[in-house]
Amino acid sequence: MIDPRPGSGSRVPDVENEMRSIGEMARESELGVSALRFYDRAGVLVPARVDPASGYRWYAPGQLDEARVLARLRRTGLPLADIRLVLAGWSGADADLVRGLLQAHLRRLERGLAEARSEFSTLEALLDHRENPMTASPRTGTVRLSLPAPALADALDAVRFAAGRDPELPMLGGVLFDVEGDTLHLVATDRYRMAVARLAAVGHGGAREQVIVPAPLVDAMRALLDDDGPARFAVEGDRVTLEAAERQASGRRLAHDFPDYRRLVQLPPGRRVAVDVPEFREALESGPVRVAEDREPGRQARDVSVLSTVDDGTVIVCGDGAPDEEADGAAHHVGVDRGYLLDALAAADRDRLVLEFGPAATAPLAIRRMDDEGAFSVLMPVRLDD
Repeated sequence: MIDPRPGSGSRVPDVENEMRSIGEMARESELGVSALRFYDRAGVLVPARVDPASGYRWYAPGQLDEARVLARLRRTGLPLADIRLVLAGWSGADADLVRGLLQAHLRRLERGLAEARSEFSTLEALLDHRENPMTASPRTGTVRLSLPAPALADALDAVRFAAGRDPELPMLGGVLFDVEGDTLHLVATDRYRMAVARLAAVGHGGAREQVIVPAPLVDAMRALLDDDGPARFAVEGDRVTLEAAERQASGRRLAHDFPDYRRLVQLPPGRRVAVDVPEFREALESGPVRVAEDREPGRQARDVSVLSTVDDGTVIVCGDGAPDEEADGAAHHVGVDRGYLLDALAAADRDRLVLEFGPAATAPLAIRRMDDEGAFSVLMPVRLDD
């Protein structure tokens, strides 16, 4: 048998010395290891050799160019069925099929862009005619709260990870402080995930007030909350201040309106499953992943974990097959960004949490604390119909 690595045993030097491991192929092609595994399973880019004992994948020298073409096709959003045909005809003498597929996809993209521009123009006109457009506006409200510093620190830790970073959506670039009566809700979202925390507040007792605190100021506030004493949160006009332990963090609020998060967390009833967090985290980190093929243009490919509930009250991380092929009694299943889920588990900071699965794979996944229904995060699902 041919040894795929340098060392003792029979080898074919001219071929073996140029074979690439999956890691080397990932670095040189910019596809990523998970993407290469996905395209192997899909029969699109099959390794030249797979070690029968270890399962290691090895690629022939000529496959590098094919992988680089595949990486470009992925970035254009070309459907998988067309990618198969393009690669099948890429090295052929007749390039008409390849050119036809590429041109057809380009026309689809151009039509889609034209239709999107038309819809956006209509939506912008509707926004212009609204009495309260979602644009920057002067802020003159006053808020004064007294909060337990440990509770505020815990709440900020629970939501900060979900704050947005997209400069095109500045209203998501911080944490919403939503105070009504004697309750303060903290909320953050980047569209793909949302986190909510709730704590008791003293000193307001009035009508609802909402303030978006920019992420850098949130971090400065969190750094003050090391003691057990009270923290004093105040808003005057566009100025936000937190005082704790004779120290202060202050800055301008974001002059934007935050989305109506109460609508976004109205989830359909689903199945709740309690998980042991350390054990579940280990299963995620060592378990199988899939590559997200329906990602938004410009976003990096994501490792997706496919989760499924089982009749015995557990959650499994599924492999390549459908969830009902992985274990008897598998029911609800959903694909989620593995990194986002790990972030949510860390932010919740509990040894046991509840995962709430919606009635379908297209429903968001909720991660809830067992000791506080007001503290939870929501992850948008990733499509699994590749």
